[in-house]
Amino acid sequence: MKNSRRSGLTEAGWLTLGILGLALAWDASGLDLPFAHLAGSGEGFPWRDHWLLADLVHEGGRRLAWAMALALCLGVWWPFGPLTRLRTSERLQLAVTTLLGALAVSLLKLGSHTSCPWELTDFGGLAHYASHWSLLPDGGGGHCFPAGHASSGFSFVAGYFAFRQTDPAIARRWLLAALASGAVLGLAQQWRGAHFMSHTLWSAAVCWMIAWLVQANWPRSRIGEGI
Repeated sequence: MKNSRRSGLTEAGWLTLGILGLALAWDASGLDLPFAHLAGSGEGFPWRDHWLLADLVHEGGRRLAWAMALALCLGVWWPFGPLTRLRTSERLQLAVTTLLGALAVSLLKLGSHTSCPWELTDFGGLAHYASHWSLLPDGGGGHCFPAGHASSGFSFVAGYFAFRQTDPAIARRWLLAALASGAVLGLAQQWRGAHFMSHTLWSAAVCWMIAWLVQANWPRSRIGEGI
């Protein structure tokens, strides 16, 4: 059991370094604007209001994510599917962490001065590009960093920590599904001009760090083995 737990901690540590390293490396590359120019021009983003991205992926993805989060909350008391493999405390951890990840990204957005790509002068708007690390307003509406829609997928990385002791195979599949869905949602928003790639990567990093911190501080010993 100790070796298994140590192996899990090592794996989580490497994943943490990988996710943070990727986000920092992208920031250092300065590729946000060049990547955005693949989808937009001085006339804006032609896919901004396309039904596939705006209705199906954006609105549909958001509603599906909230439905899944609600299902996880109900599953704390009425488990179904793979949730039956978890104890009540682990199911509660999964539901709480998923909601906390999405909430953390939303709160960071509220305090951000970074505007969305479609607001920039490069794409027909009024704002000027500035790093999301800048504390100064860029002339736009702000509140665009990190990517809120991508967190609808990334927040579910909490399942990796909930399952990794009980069933590592499910934990890894859950992690891959959460990362893939967050990436798809993030890329869709980037193609619409709603976010930069860095916004998506930092959304993943925030959701992951929230899940890791909750895992490290979840009061298992006080909750007990019987629930």
